[in-house]
Amino acid sequence: MSDYIIGVTGGVASGKSVVTDRFEAFGIVVADADVAAREAVAPGSAGLAAVVEIFGASVLAADGGLDRAAMRQRVFGNEVARQQLESIIHPLVRAQLRRECESAAGAYALAAIPLLAEGGGRVAYPWLQRILVVDVPLEVQHSRLMLRDGIDADLAARMIAAQASREQRLAIADDVIINDGGIDELQGHVAQLDRRYRMLAEQLA
Repeated sequence: MSDYIIGVTGGVASGKSVVTDRFEAFGIVVADADVAAREAVAPGSAGLAAVVEIFGASVLAADGGLDRAAMRQRVFGNEVARQQLESIIHPLVRAQLRRECESAAGAYALAAIPLLAEGGGRVAYPWLQRILVVDVPLEVQHSRLMLRDGIDADLAARMIAAQASREQRLAIADDVIINDGGIDELQGHVAQLDRRYRMLAEQLA
């Protein structure tokens, strides 16, 4: 059982997954908000039933699951619809992440939450002991995103602008990894934090 839980967040193409992979290599369980969000509206789930009740059966795909493209069309540019959808999914995601982390074996656990700053930060996740932000200079983030997704500079800039700003993420951080170097440098940062988190978790126990 892990009572010491750290939230991990960062902007698009900041390297969050690479960081969490390194923590997993140290035997740390990582609960993923993106996975939890898919499970929240899986076929047959109460979450999907609630979505259909509000938005209608037109958001269902032929296999009975959520038609994500149709759902995106419904909420794109519609603030009320977006808030309705988030009011269903976000509480389910938060509860699932907490269950996974608290039941994890190990000194501590990580909750990977890409939109932590956008989703309410510490107010929405009061059970996080610390928040780790994977940070990267804007120009590095921009070039990585273009390369990763094969998109042009304008679309990359709009995707970055649609998220919380770098300053907003850093404002909620207890710890920061500046991920603009090589893998060896990143490995060193993660190893240092792993030692620190194990010590802090032991002090809490």
